[in-house]
Amino acid sequence: VAPFGGVKQSGLGREGSHYGIDDYVVIKYLCLAV
Repeated sequence: VAPFGGVKQSGLGREGSHYGIDDYVVIKYLCLAV
């Protein structure tokens, strides 16, 4: 997906880039004993 919106190539305010995805995801760590 190509990024759209925002200011130039900074990634600020751009959705569709890997920087924009960070605003929507929460990293979780899950460790399972098998």
